[in-house]
Amino acid sequence: MIQQSKMDRIKELVELLNKAGKSYYSEGRELMSNYEYDALYDELKKLEEETGCVLSDSPTVNVGYEVLSELPKERHERPMLSLDKTKDVERLKEFLGGQKALISWKLDGLTVVLTYQNGELVKAVTRGNGVIGEVITNNAKVFKNVPLKIPYQGELVLRGEAVISYKDFEKINEEIEDVDAKYKNPRNLCSGSVRQLNNQITAKRNVMFYAFTLVQADGVDFQNSRACQMEWLKSQGFTTVEYYMVTRDTVEDEVAKFSSKISENDFPSDGLVLTYDDIAYGRSLGRTAKFPRDSFAFKWQDEIRETVLREIEWSPSRTGLINPVAIFDPVELEGTTVSRASVHNISIMEELELGIGDKIEVYKANMIIPQIAENLTRSGVKDIPERCPVCQGETKIRQVGNAKALYCMNPECQAKHVKAFALFVSRDALNIEGLSEATLEKFISRGYIHTFADIFHLDRYKDEIQGMEGFGEKSYRKLIESVKKARTTTLPRVVYSLGIAGIGLANAKVICRELKYDVEALLMVTEEELNEIQGVGEVLAKAFTGYFSDAKHVENFRKLLEELTIPEETSTKKQIFEGVNFVITGSVTHFANRGEVKELIESLGGKVTGSVTSKTNYLINNDVTSTSSKNKKANELGIPIISEETFLELVNQEES
Repeated sequence: MIQQSKMDRIKELVELLNKAGKSYYSEGRELMSNYEYDALYDELKKLEEETGCVLSDSPTVNVGYEVLSELPKERHERPMLSLDKTKDVERLKEFLGGQKALISWKLDGLTVVLTYQNGELVKAVTRGNGVIGEVITNNAKVFKNVPLKIPYQGELVLRGEAVISYKDFEKINEEIEDVDAKYKNPRNLCSGSVRQLNNQITAKRNVMFYAFTLVQADGVDFQNSRACQMEWLKSQGFTTVEYYMVTRDTVEDEVAKFSSKISENDFPSDGLVLTYDDIAYGRSLGRTAKFPRDSFAFKWQDEIRETVLREIEWSPSRTGLINPVAIFDPVELEGTTVSRASVHNISIMEELELGIGDKIEVYKANMIIPQIAENLTRSGVKDIPERCPVCQGETKIRQVGNAKALYCMNPECQAKHVKAFALFVSRDALNIEGLSEATLEKFISRGYIHTFADIFHLDRYKDEIQGMEGFGEKSYRKLIESVKKARTTTLPRVVYSLGIAGIGLANAKVICRELKYDVEALLMVTEEELNEIQGVGEVLAKAFTGYFSDAKHVENFRKLLEELTIPEETSTKKQIFEGVNFVITGSVTHFANRGEVKELIESLGGKVTGSVTSKTNYLINNDVTSTSSKNKKANELGIPIISEETFLELVNQEES
């Protein structure tokens, strides 16, 4: 218990000192005095010596970056078998019998085997094909939470999953301008990150490692218990997968609890794993040719519905990529009505032999994303458009990696503009209601809109717009009122609305705040200056300065500003929530929506995240007695749950 509390303190100190160091060196701000920093550093150093545990991101160590020409291969001492799988809870009950077992997430990343000798990480190997994997030791040393040193001095071998969170996945994809280069899912990104030849790239990807199996640790008495092994791994500084003990009588309820958490999880998972707690009993069962007999995987029971494919909608993007989307007769899946599913590219269409009128089976992958499971009639792919559906320009099929994709070759394609304007009028940008992509497409094609500023002069075309199909006097009036309302906005919203690659609203807020909301400073800022701002980095800095290096962009930006009223930002507003993390859930009454609460918190220096963690300071929920998962988590961690009114009292109290 004492060891565990020391480990918790090490993690706390590492996070605090890294935050302070980054603030001092990158932002020129001091979060603490040199005296305080040195005292905490010394405390960390002492705890690392006492416990023998040093985390990879500890400020007491500098991990050298290394570039390899290729990843060496290595045979696993013990083959890594796949697990037998089921989608039936009753099968899990049969598996359990009279035994107790650990149930845990089956994380969807890349399985890695770590080896420690004399308390130091000496080797990391990917699963590969289960027999031969790739040696990625240099990369594992920069995983965000992997211990470089541990107290145990014998040889330790363990397995775990390297994963990248949905949040980091979205952030990394945001920074990639080329749609083709974007990663399809966190697993693909993680696989690419873990297997980099340059571990400096890996270090930037925030790869997390979750231990799930102890393979070898001689001389340690684990009391014949897997649960004991997991607790021991925690005491060595490892983060383990979330797990619980279950029996035949409790497994069904536990599966249901895990299932309810899927939509809130920040990490990808594709099921659950059940492993006997009794180590000796599990080993005595041996293995089949393919599976160990001491573990069983549970996959979510995909709800599959048969329907009819009615159309392939070709959806152009700002980059020219034209994405095929399957439109089918609506079906109920996992409690929602579904009628569309992305097919991703032409290669997948060809694999499925998709033709209009085909009977298809659809489901939600991991209970979230609609997918086509199977094509029952396979009439074959026909009529891939030779002309762009928007501009009628020539299309071309390109090979992108291992897949074929369709592109519009016209650099002036309206769709490339439509997507930009759709971002401009979106909720987090200028928030103009009544301008869907379809409407924008019509307005652009008729010459009503050429630049962003033109949107504020749509009243010039009053008669024409009112005469358009789907429009009338009432729709026109609502549109003009929304445009008028949008004239008063904030500088960060305007910057975000420009569609600069990778610059989301949060980035825009940070940049504007650092540049004192000065428009001229925005236009003149250098790459180097931006790179020094926390949360920006080289890629975003280059994109930002590159955008404003175009004279046409600057001209249009200035024209746009002439149309807008931007109240002076209260940059002098006390940052009363500096370093304070909030989570907002449920409905709000004093604000229009939760976005407004978020804006207020951020204007006062705070941060809003999507999930409750040990780093959360307050959970805002008007239903403080709710039994929701967020409330339960907050109660477990001792995090205050406050109502909207209490939050406002806190704001008024702190500001006074």
